[in-house]
Amino acid sequence: QVQLVESGGGLVQAGGSLRLSCTASGSIFSIGAMGWYRQAPGKQRGLVASITGGGNTNYADSVKGRFTISRDNAKNTVYLQMNSLKPEDTAVYYCNADVKHTGWPLGGIVYWGQGTQVTVSS
Repeated sequence: QVQLVESGGGLVQAGGSLRLSCTASGSIFSIGAMGWYRQAPGKQRGLVASITGGGNTNYADSVKGRFTISRDNAKNTVYLQMNSLKPEDTAVYYCNADVKHTGWPLGGIVYWGQGTQVTVSS
């Protein structure tokens, strides 16, 4: 009974910026790792960036130096700031979160958002 709601996707020109957000709601006690994945037409879904509950980050080589992942634990939200966008960044972007439920001591459960389209024109 957790929902991840994404926002911020859209159409931008190459070199532009976009900020994605993903907010989790439901019977949440705390959230561990959170991440962003993307899937382009004809390609498999792959990791873009992840952030642990302690704030450690990891990025795909293709986005290092251009994208920044961050989180606001008080809002149960993860962000992806995307700068210097390239046409090859065009994809559906998905967020996920490892959620610990209120009153449930048996570990976290991973939930996924519905995906949001990012299109970068040349």
